[in-house]
Amino acid sequence: MEIGFATLATCILELLAGLGLFLYGMNTMSDGLERVAGKQLKSLLGAVTKNRATQVVLGFIITVLMQSSSATTVMLVGFVNAGIMQLSQAVGIIMGANIGTTVTVLMMSIKLDFDIIFCFIGCIVLFLMMFAPKKFKSLSGFVPVIFGVGALFLGMGLMSSAMSPLREWQGFKDALAAVNHPLIAVLIGAVITAVIQSSAASIAILMPLAAMKIIPFEMCMFILFGQNIGTCVTAVLACIGASATSKRVACVHLLFNVIGTLIFIILAMVLPMAEWIVALVGENNIEMQISVTHIIFNFVTTVMLLPFSNVLEQLACILIRDDGAAGEAMKLKYFDQRMMNAPAVAAEQLFNEANRMGKIAKANFVRAIECFDQWDDEKAEEIARNEEVLDFLNHEITTYLVEVKGLDLSPQDTLLVGAMFHVINDMERVGDHSQNILEAAQLRHKEEIKFSEKAVKELDDLSAMITAQLDRAMEIFSKQDTSASVIKLVEDIEQEVDDTTEALREHHVDRLKQHKCSAKNGMIYLDILTNLERIGDHAENIATSVLKAQSAHHVA
Repeated sequence: MEIGFATLATCILELLAGLGLFLYGMNTMSDGLERVAGKQLKSLLGAVTKNRATQVVLGFIITVLMQSSSATTVMLVGFVNAGIMQLSQAVGIIMGANIGTTVTVLMMSIKLDFDIIFCFIGCIVLFLMMFAPKKFKSLSGFVPVIFGVGALFLGMGLMSSAMSPLREWQGFKDALAAVNHPLIAVLIGAVITAVIQSSAASIAILMPLAAMKIIPFEMCMFILFGQNIGTCVTAVLACIGASATSKRVACVHLLFNVIGTLIFIILAMVLPMAEWIVALVGENNIEMQISVTHIIFNFVTTVMLLPFSNVLEQLACILIRDDGAAGEAMKLKYFDQRMMNAPAVAAEQLFNEANRMGKIAKANFVRAIECFDQWDDEKAEEIARNEEVLDFLNHEITTYLVEVKGLDLSPQDTLLVGAMFHVINDMERVGDHSQNILEAAQLRHKEEIKFSEKAVKELDDLSAMITAQLDRAMEIFSKQDTSASVIKLVEDIEQEVDDTTEALREHHVDRLKQHKCSAKNGMIYLDILTNLERIGDHAENIATSVLKAQSAHHVA
């Protein structure tokens, strides 16, 4: 039987629409789950140990939350690239992620109208929130999860109905009849999944074709094996431009699925696997047969390869050589763009970058004061290098803060991001004023300018006061401490700094009037005073940043 062009075009458009709805539902569900369980996700990642079994369990849980093994692996690439996780810790999580992805496929194989069920539940939740918003406010985060699941299954149903007319088209049957060799089936599965970048979506296309008996179950098994290889493409693309260690994460993911596929190709060709699975599940439920095959593939491959995790790690190291990077400072140390899939984690790591920036700024200030007391070429060069790093960090952190601010964040993370916008600018300004102090120190060294012991002691005492204020401010920001007593202490120190600075200016004017100080000495002295006072102002801003962010949030 032949079908007309209009019918074929309708089938293709309906198939693409169903695929789009399926992917939209999966992304909505994933984003919703991350929004609801973002903090738990951070806790899970913090619990990573060297115990392989624990890593597998964590990988399973995280992938159930993320609803994508590719997303989990991409996130791992980011964590390893940022240096907050070791390759050895990521190996077990990758294996657990492959098991976790079977949950969605299992749900797709159950013959229930999940689209109607979940959309109905979502409507009930919305009605409850409309009539009693305060009482059911806690359910708001689950709405996108529920409707995401509904959209996922609605898209799957749309794809199934789109393929229904094709079962009678001889041309389509002839094309699929060419899939008569296991290796061809594996290749097709890998290519389609690589293009879609979702194994669940490609399996959702495979299931209705198998249900219509257009593709025999024996070939479906090999297509399924290939789909496990195709899903690795997302992680491979994600590691472009990353460090050698993070590329090894994608390599381990690929090795796991390629080795698993080779093992199961041999088993399926030597043993009557298809007959065993049909006997186990039943002849009339081919969707469940595919789901069970998917579960067996990932579970058995994990059990077989878990004892050889170290071998996989070593093999990845052999295939991906070290890139010779020396850990230069001109880069983000804790954050990686691949973390944007987990907004709560991204906010936390940008916070770590901001703390790192604060430490660099404070270190530059201390070195600048030391250079003023006694010139040191090496310290001066280090300050210059660190100033470039501070400028780089200010630009990069600000750029990613803008992106993270547009994501779904918890109220606490929203406040944190808001505070960081101002803090990193204050930290960068501390670095600028430290650079000014260094320039004054360089002028003093070059011109061999001498200061009186009293003037030197005045500057040293004020510098020590500013150093203590910076330490307290950085500690308050790091701990996000908003207690009134702590904030008042910083404000009191700031007032003391202002009073001391004003008194020192008056003393200096007196020395000038009495001709005890030259004009050049006076210029340098006043320049140092001004920069110290400005650093004190920025330290106070850093300390009160959390309170200011809270006030701005309440006003908004």
